[in-house]
Amino acid sequence: MTLHPALVLAAEQAQPVASAGRLVTAALVGIVALVLLITQFSLHPFLALTIGSLLVAGVAGMSMGDAVEAFSDGFGSTAASVGTLIALGAMFGKLLADSGGADRLVDTIVSRSGPRTLPWSMAAVGALIGLPMFFEIGLVILMPVIFLVARRAQVSLIAVGIPALAGLSAMHGLVPPHPGPLAAIGILDADLGITLVLGVLVSIPVVVLAGPLFAKVAARWVDVSPPALFESRVAAGTSTASSGSAGATTGTDPDTGSGSGSGGDAAAADRDAPDGGPTRRPGFAATLLTVLLPVVLMMGKAVGDIAAPEGNPVRAALDFVGTPLVALLLSVLVAMVTLGTGSGMNRAGIMGSLERSLPAIAGIVLIVAAGGGFKQTLVDTGIGAMIAGWATGAGISVLLLGWLVAVAIRLATGSATVATVTAAGILVPLLPTLDPTQTSLLVLAIGAGSLFFSHVNDAGFWLVKEYFGLTVGQNIRTWSIMETVISVSGLVLVLLIDLVI
Repeated sequence: MTLHPALVLAAEQAQPVASAGRLVTAALVGIVALVLLITQFSLHPFLALTIGSLLVAGVAGMSMGDAVEAFSDGFGSTAASVGTLIALGAMFGKLLADSGGADRLVDTIVSRSGPRTLPWSMAAVGALIGLPMFFEIGLVILMPVIFLVARRAQVSLIAVGIPALAGLSAMHGLVPPHPGPLAAIGILDADLGITLVLGVLVSIPVVVLAGPLFAKVAARWVDVSPPALFESRVAAGTSTASSGSAGATTGTDPDTGSGSGSGGDAAAADRDAPDGGPTRRPGFAATLLTVLLPVVLMMGKAVGDIAAPEGNPVRAALDFVGTPLVALLLSVLVAMVTLGTGSGMNRAGIMGSLERSLPAIAGIVLIVAAGGGFKQTLVDTGIGAMIAGWATGAGISVLLLGWLVAVAIRLATGSATVATVTAAGILVPLLPTLDPTQTSLLVLAIGAGSLFFSHVNDAGFWLVKEYFGLTVGQNIRTWSIMETVISVSGLVLVLLIDLVI
């Protein structure tokens, strides 16, 4: 009989290296040092996590040789399991942006929407763009569209902006292959297919609540008229998203932070992209199917594991193509044809787009891997087992505990990724009490907690504030509360699913 990975992990759990009091002190010193290094000294989270891990081990009484070995083991295993997936996801998202496929999705959906359905359409656009893209890239692509749609529909910027941001943020925190959920899946050894299915299931009502519904309230609290940016760039026959992205690429107004965009129409690509760039935009159907391909493949694996008996050839095939590495690799290869060749890019243009996608994610991969090292230090010192014992004895829901830990670290550091990897590491010793579905729900609970109340120590807070031209108070009443709605509603849905399943 094959043991569940959580049971294997429990068997290998290190015995505490010191007394409970000393371990508590070590954990507090490490976490406080992590928070202070990031918030007060502006140290890169990779360095902060590395230093924090060594401090935890040192205060706990572990030898420095063992401390380095524990950190290196955790770092290496996390980088091996998650780093490749993040790289493939970045390649996929970069091709979607550079080919004009993202613009095609946005244009088609928005152009078919009426005034009443516009916020709902913007939420759908944000979710679709957010599925394969990192939050910051998706925001840069969507901002010109939000400006133009709000201006032409004569509605508040908040009324159409909040739904799009809700779609982006929910995907970022709850749905793989984004770095946070992927890191938690790797650290907690969760089933990616089950997590993906449950993540999409939770995200839909969360986006509805935090997007179109909350936007009605937020637009009354903060009424911001859209600026005239990009309007003069719209040529006859040119769609809004294309023009918007062109504007975002060149940038015109420092007050909105619109000078660091990516994506654009064919003209923008001719100016900014190297030789071999896109000459047209790929079709809507081809783009949509390409975006959904990795989701379908990974969901297919989850369905096959449930519906087909072990040894069935169909299940074996679904297991292979639905493995995250294979699913994302196949998706990138398909995107090279449907998005790359489909937009008129030649081989050099496609290869250049893939190459340019990698430098931007180096820091993310290092942070996630260092979080794995921090986790392994907590495990090897016995701190994780001690916390697990307390939580079990107190009768606290593991899902609620994961959410609370992630919320605390998110509020302290401002980083959703740091909150996710740290909380996942702390909760590892509780895995033997969970079945595979509950482990996936724990990933979602931690992901929801990592989005709680973005404020002044979060780079995303300032990015949204500058783009929308809001004051700090206005941004708290809109963006920060929207993030909190996503976080709390996500937790509630996770707890409800746990009761049902």
